[in-house]
Amino acid sequence: MKNATFKQYFLEFKQPSGTSRGVLTSKETYFLEITEGDKKGIGECGIFRGLSFEDVPEYEEMLQWLCDNINANKKLLRKELLHFPSIWFGYEQAMLNLQNGEDLYFPSDFSEGYSSLKINGLIWMGTAEFMQQQIEEKLEQGFGCIKLKIGVDWKSEKEILKKIRQKFSKEDLELRVDANGGFSFEEAKVVLKELADLDIHSIEQPIKAGNVSEMAELCKNTPIPIALDEELIGVLNFEDKKELLEKIKPQFIILKPSLVGGFSGTDEWISFAEEKGIGWWITSALESNVGLNAIAQYTFTKNPKIPQGLGTGRLFTNNLETRLVLHGDELMMR
Repeated sequence: MKNATFKQYFLEFKQPSGTSRGVLTSKETYFLEITEGDKKGIGECGIFRGLSFEDVPEYEEMLQWLCDNINANKKLLRKELLHFPSIWFGYEQAMLNLQNGEDLYFPSDFSEGYSSLKINGLIWMGTAEFMQQQIEEKLEQGFGCIKLKIGVDWKSEKEILKKIRQKFSKEDLELRVDANGGFSFEEAKVVLKELADLDIHSIEQPIKAGNVSEMAELCKNTPIPIALDEELIGVLNFEDKKELLEKIKPQFIILKPSLVGGFSGTDEWISFAEEKGIGWWITSALESNVGLNAIAQYTFTKNPKIPQGLGTGRLFTNNLETRLVLHGDELMMR
């Protein structure tokens, strides 16, 4: 018989981090622990307040329900937790960890320290000086792909991108941008052309999620690839996922396991995308080192061909111990 408990945890940022939804100083998360005899498994339920549709008052009640019903049939659990993707994800992690032991979720050359994952460097929003400083740090660290958050002050952001391109060609440095839905439809059409002039690799979510026909039109006529991110959140069943990709026909999709239903939800999106010739990459969503470790081990098994959007765990002052290390732009386990 299995037993399960959970506890809340607040990750504290080393410095306030700017996003299109405001400045973050801490990040709430939950750890789920499942025990069976002398074995233990840990998973992270990384709720993302203000972004995920599961940000509801009964979140902890559902965590307790899972703990009370931990021995129930897996199919039943998934059905009940369909609207709580991060809780389901925490359950998937904890069960895999229970099975594999130590800090293992998907044993592989990656978890053994023999292989690595190439990741992009993330630039947080802020003043032009602050963003420029972050870019210089990432370049010094050896990143070959950088992602910038845009959509707050496009005029300044465009100048920063121009300066980078004057120093580094697209062959030397891949630039991605993430608008988090920050532009209107009409603005986006202009911004896409300006981004193309700067040899930008792709833009994530140029307009707000839910505007399917407008997003489809942008994807059809865009001069640079468009990646869906927030657009995928809350799309839960097979048919709806297929229909969304068929209607919008994006060039890429961005997959955050905590927001799209864990490993199983991510698997579904990848299979539908590949069926339609749509590219993808996997991104962490400010999880602690527990969730990040699980996501990294999983991502390696998908044999990614391009840099992934995985964090490094260095944002927080009180993160948990991990074997994850960064060498240049390669994420590894020591």
